[in-house]
Amino acid sequence: MNRTRSLRVTAIAILALTTLPLSGCLFSSIPSEAPSAEEPISTPSPSEEATVEEPADDESEETYSDVPATLSFADGALLPDSTYIEWADGLMFDDGWEITTPDTGNGTWGYTTTDGTCTASFWQGTLDGLTPTGDDSADTDAVIAFFLDAEVADVTAAATNTELSYQVGGAGGLDARSIGGQQDDDARTWSMTARAFGHVGAGVYTLVDCTGGDFDATVAEVIAQNAIAAY
Repeated sequence: MNRTRSLRVTAIAILALTTLPLSGCLFSSIPSEAPSAEEPISTPSPSEEATVEEPADDESEETYSDVPATLSFADGALLPDSTYIEWADGLMFDDGWEITTPDTGNGTWGYTTTDGTCTASFWQGTLDGLTPTGDDSADTDAVIAFFLDAEVADVTAAATNTELSYQVGGAGGLDARSIGGQQDDDARTWSMTARAFGHVGAGVYTLVDCTGGDFDATVAEVIAQNAIAAY
């Protein structure tokens, strides 16, 4: 999957969320779309997108050796400038999930559990329009705030530190930020987990949304099976 999705484009994974409880306050509105294209956020042209290439098999070992063994927020600054960041899609091999929103090359896709109770949506893209601060934690909060149409300060106050799988599913080792809540009289529970890599201008998130089942177990399953690959 190509890392071609910028912050400008419609965030189809938001799934029509409406409000987010934040310790007694609310984000005013969480739309089904990201902010409009009129905002001054650039998108790579097709020719620019086409320049991103995955390494050949015989180059993989050398390329992986150039990135840190773990990716704390501080370690993001150690990534080589040419580092490619993407999700390693593990749900495609799980019979309990079916793809319901295929990736058409724009950096978003989504799955639904076969019983219909949960969805897992993914985004990977560039940070066009976001000026990196040098702090991947702060930049991650900015990415979350963008997609939830929220204030960064509110996200920072409500989000918690967590980990995503790094290079190998179930491995952990990649610092991330997570935020979530319940709505529709607690009938729906959702959680967004994201990471920005300011040094290389990339970002990712996954959003899990459930109306039944074991929500915590579903989130853990999604994070365990879908690692972030950096090379």
